Amino acid sequence: MSPRPQPGREYVLTLSCPDSAGLVHAVSGFLVRNSGNILESQQFDDRLQGRFFMRVHFDVSDPNADLEKLRYRFGPVAQAYGISWSLSDAATPTRTLIMVSKFGHCLNDLLFRRRTGALNIEIPAIVSNHRDFEGLAETYGVPFHHIPVTKETKPEAEARLMELVRELEIDLVVLARYMQVLSDDLCKELEGRAINIHHSFLPSFKGARPYEQAYQRGVKLVGATAHYVTPDLDEGQIIDQDVVRVDHSLDPGDLVTVGRDVEAQVLAHAVKWHSESRVMVDGNRTVVFR
Repeated sequence: MSPRPQPGREYVLTLSCPDSAGLVHAVSGFLVRNSGNILESQQFDDRLQGRFFMRVHFDVSDPNADLEKLRYRFGPVAQAYGISWSLSDAATPTRTLIMVSKFGHCLNDLLFRRRTGALNIEIPAIVSNHRDFEGLAETYGVPFHHIPVTKETKPEAEARLMELVRELEIDLVVLARYMQVLSDDLCKELEGRAINIHHSFLPSFKGARPYEQAYQRGVKLVGATAHYVTPDLDEGQIIDQDVVRVDHSLDPGDLVTVGRDVEAQVLAHAVKWHSESRVMVDGNRTVVFR
């Protein structure tokens, strides 16, 4: 595991803009002028769309070059090249609210990874429409909020969720097998900062018991997809996917077990990459600097 970023010393700059000559030189020049030393740099030139994407992880030796000053000083560079950008302290944990229903494998995995330092996130709250994992939340010392949802109470439930998001200054909402469809308004409110995970059988095997349906059809691949939440159900920008080969010897219960493992791993990747500013949305796609 790589060393923890130093607070107030290491920063991550991400940017996208129309492709043009001199972009890398402009960014490098900004870093030189501000005592910056590049620790990691990745870039992607989308020739089909004529757009340029870049992520730079750097440290600074000048103690006076703090985050706000760096943001102020990069402003003219961004304006000159029409850059959309973000600059953040690499050490600051992403404040993450996790939502769950009755399947806890992804929740447990994220909690464990957070405790062991594999994810640079804070988890100020867990929200669920059931109480099944209240004890698990208590074990990890995370406040648990039971917000039941019915067709009649859904607006009030979503309003309470957004209250928590604002009160706790949440950066990211993770739907860790939260089995409720979010309203279009809530999806728009959380645009770019809500991640969902689901099995990869969609759209073939919809509804309840998808693994049973997959077993009946003799599938040979079991997988998962992590994506940003949008009003178009399960069609948000994909962050990560993975598959595992299976065969006729696995019964529906075995397929569920395999699927849960893949779901947990794919969701963990998505949360990690988002929290490290490695994911950039490009229309219906993402650029992911792993």
